Parts: sequence; structure tokens; C-alpha cells
Amino acid sequence: MDDTEIIDLFFKRDEAAIRYASEKYGDRLRLLSHSIVKNRQTAEECENDTYMEAWNTIPPHEPRSYLYAFLARIIRHISLNRCRDRRRLKRSAFICELSAEMEECIPAPDDVPCRIDDKVFAGAINEFLGRLNEEKRNIFVRRYWYLDSIRSISERFAFSQSKIKTTLFRCRNELREYLEKEGYSI
Repeated sequence: MDDTEIIDLFFKRDEAAIRYASEKYGDRLRLLSHSIVKNRQTAEECENDTYMEAWNTIPPHEPRSYLYAFLARIIRHISLNRCRDRRRLKRSAFICELSAEMEECIPAPDDVPCRIDDKVFAGAINEFLGRLNEEKRNIFVRRYWYLDSIRSISERFAFSQSKIKTTLFRCRNELREYLEKEGYSI
């Protein structure tokens, strides 16, 4: 079943929509959640919470052309919140480490001149990512969206860990320069 038909079922409030979404995207969503929470059962709970959130938010949202991205965003937020709620010290330290890496290139939210509409800023990030070659973009997204470790990215792409670290360092610098050029103060 394609995404448009699944969305139609959500709009009709037909519970089969959840079943079809689960059949189509469940494995990928659980894998995404598991990469964050590091626990199979918690990942399954996050997946179920994702379908509930989708059930409650699809009307009025209508993600016909981006259903997986819509669900992935939901499960990622739920999984991160679950980590924070459970105060998983080791995992929290990892998330803080990633946040510190990105703080160098993302505008500070406390700076009043930096407060901008989220969609405009997301558009700038997407434009930056669109300018990267596929290899760099995939490494960047695996690290900062999926929260993969350097080691797992290295294994996935068959590159040395040193190459992954260097690529990420350069991408962060390029992102910072790009955002400054676009008028964002870092």
C-alpha cells in the first residue's frame, strides 16, 4: 500500500492505517529508535507511541509525500525524550557530546537576534545539506539525525574512523561558514 492510501485511512480514522504503516515502516522506525535508546523493548514502545502520535496529528497534517520522514521525526523525538526521562547517564553523555559538536555551528537560541522561524532555519540547513556531495551528506545525517557512533558510520561506509571524524569536522565548519554567510550569528 502506498503512502497516499495510508494517509487516506488515517483521515477516515480507520485503524488499518496503523497496521499498514507498521508493515511498511515498522522495521526502519524501530531501528532508528533503537539507535537512540539502545533497548529493543523501549524501541518497540517508542514505535507504538509514534503511531499514536501520528493518529492524533495526521488530521490536520497531510504527509502524503513524506510519510516515513514524518514518522521518523516523531519517533526520534519520542526516543530522545525517553532517554532524557530515564536519565540514562551513559547515553545522555553521548547526546550531550553531539550537542556540543553542533553548538559550534548552530545559532544560540538565547540570542534574541538569532530567533528565527524554525522553517526558515530548517530550509537553510536543508539547502546546506543539498550542496554537500552524497557521501558527506550521508555521513552528516547518520551522525546528527540517526545519532550513529563514529564506529558504526565507519563500518557502514567502509571508511576509517579518522576519515569519518575529519569529514564531520569539515562539514561542521562548512555549515558554520554557510550559516554566517546567510546572516545567522553563531
